[in-house]
Amino acid sequence: MPSTDQPDPRPSAPTTPTQEGRSTDQPDPRPSTSTTPTQEGPPTGASPSPKRSIARLLPTRSAKLIAGSAMFALVALWAIIGPFVVADPHAISTHMLSAPGQDGYLMGTNQAGQDLWAQLAYGTRGSLIIGLSVGLMALVLSAFFGVLGTYIGGAIDESFALFTNVVLVIPGLPLTIVIANYVPPDQRGLFLISVVLAVTSWAASARVLRSVTLSVRGRDYVAAARIAGEPTWRVLVVEILPNLIPVLASQLIFAVIFAILGEAGLSFLGLGANGSFTLGTMLYFAWQSLALTQGAWWWFVPPGLVIAILGMALSLINFSIDEIINPKLRDSTRAARRKWGLTPAQIRQLEQENVR
Repeated sequence: MPSTDQPDPRPSAPTTPTQEGRSTDQPDPRPSTSTTPTQEGPPTGASPSPKRSIARLLPTRSAKLIAGSAMFALVALWAIIGPFVVADPHAISTHMLSAPGQDGYLMGTNQAGQDLWAQLAYGTRGSLIIGLSVGLMALVLSAFFGVLGTYIGGAIDESFALFTNVVLVIPGLPLTIVIANYVPPDQRGLFLISVVLAVTSWAASARVLRSVTLSVRGRDYVAAARIAGEPTWRVLVVEILPNLIPVLASQLIFAVIFAILGEAGLSFLGLGANGSFTLGTMLYFAWQSLALTQGAWWWFVPPGLVIAILGMALSLINFSIDEIINPKLRDSTRAARRKWGLTPAQIRQLEQENVR
């Protein structure tokens, strides 16, 4: 019977690392793998290229952006070229309420025998002029009260915010009607209507810009620029405004849509631009002449259709810009899912399950 004092002659098995952990006595013989940058972004510490930084501020190419840009470009091209190739919209003829294609008129005539095709060309140009003018003026006002005041802070910011809130709670359409009603009809031109619409449409954009500026103002690079002694205008232009470009573009398009619809509403009430053709004035004269009861659909359908096309085109462009502001929208689009390598059937299944 062997003695229990003798040691076990069998060699002890070496300690090997398991999946749960490794022995701290022996080093790992496997060479360490170097971390390589992936396609998702540059390695840590590397600054993005200027082209990539600019590309992040542009809307991604999608069906919404292409369709909206194409529709708006066609309407804008017609508004620019149309007035130079059509006849005089004020000319009166003996062909009253001619249907489209009759008596040599492409879109027919109104009750006074005026060419509606020519009036549509001038009306589209007038509405676009008002829309773009109101958009630019409202953008300047909203940037002044929403960006500049927020960056300065203090009493100026509080006073700007209070004034913005007061203007915001006032109903826009009644205020526009009151202001336009006090202007004499002979002085009510395209520029004055644009000013009236811009004064009543900037407050909501200023609130949005103020909230975004509050977020950007507290970032490290803005604080570093201020500590370095950079002037105020340079901090605003170089450090803050580039981060606000998508929001500014979205607010500009929204203001243009509001201006086109607001001008149509004012003109339909008889408070539009005097002596100038717009899409709203065409609808006003069609309503005054009872075009609907007379069956003259070619008088009111084309201007209403152009307004609808402009609104839809600008809305589609605005949806594309929203994908820059909200990354969740950008990552959940069909174009982004195609980059993941999903099949159309898998994309439809994800959309049915509302996966984001």
